[in-house]
Amino acid sequence: MQQPAVMVCGHGSRDTDAIREFDTMVTGLRARLPGRVVGSGFLEFARPIIREGLDSLKAQGAKTIHALPAMLFAAGHVKNDLPWELNSWAAENPDVKLVFARDLSIDLKLLEAAKARIEEAEARAKRPATREETLLVVVGRGTNDPDANSNVAKVARMLWEGMGFGWATVAYSGVAHPRTNACLARAVRMGFRRIVVFPYFLFNGILVKRIYEQTDEVAAFSPDVEFLKADYLNDHPNVLATFLERLEEIGRGETAMNCMVCKYRTQIVGYEADVGAVQAGHHHHVRGIGTDADHDRGHHHHHSHDHSHDAHHHHGHDHGHDHSHGHSHTQMHKRS
Repeated sequence: MQQPAVMVCGHGSRDTDAIREFDTMVTGLRARLPGRVVGSGFLEFARPIIREGLDSLKAQGAKTIHALPAMLFAAGHVKNDLPWELNSWAAENPDVKLVFARDLSIDLKLLEAAKARIEEAEARAKRPATREETLLVVVGRGTNDPDANSNVAKVARMLWEGMGFGWATVAYSGVAHPRTNACLARAVRMGFRRIVVFPYFLFNGILVKRIYEQTDEVAAFSPDVEFLKADYLNDHPNVLATFLERLEEIGRGETAMNCMVCKYRTQIVGYEADVGAVQAGHHHHVRGIGTDADHDRGHHHHHSHDHSHDAHHHHGHDHGHDHSHGHSHTQMHKRS
């Protein structure tokens, strides 16, 4: 009997480093899934797009596809965009069974990976400082979904207590507050000898590079504090192990997302109007238009639009895109 194919669904980026690291992670998963066909696709910018990846798996004979979101938390992309893409394709291809796995979420294996990245940064320190003299700053992507944002705070708290830091706080690269530069400007006034900045991201890209740049900017005005820039999660073995666990959950029928404080299912303070919002994708205008490398090869007719869009799109990625048209969230959660 043919094993289900695997479709790894990435966010996509203009940044070629982000795409390369995503592809490396997919290659690592493929090596750990012998006998299973593993494909991939992106929501925006890079190719193949999600639909093309699914089409390719079907062309290779796939009768069942397990779609795996390569995203840490269930915000707009996991609750809106990917379900819309997958449901639309499934409706047009009823001969293929398509099952959607849940997000990576907060997982003990990911916390161990985070711990390893932080310890690697500490090993690069040039000045002595104890954990009690160190402030940990965990930086998340930031969305307009308070449930996803709160997960970053929970990760920070668990690392704070588990590793024995003197203090920990959170920042976000966009949409949510505090932003990275504002958080660091306040953090230096707390009197810690060392500040570890840890981007809780899967891959490199525009946002991670911006976090590191802002860290350097604040550090330049704070000579008494040592700033350590921890690496993001990337393809740490525990990240790959968590992806494999999400696939195993599909086989056990355990793919439901957390709906307890989901703003689409429950009235959350400040987001009451989002309850029952319909499900729709919002990446149509940037789907498959290419990375910076593609534009550098001569596709300059998109260049000005691409960059002006990116300045808004990456700072406010889920901004205003949670209520459009398509399948309802109630329907999708029942299916998953």
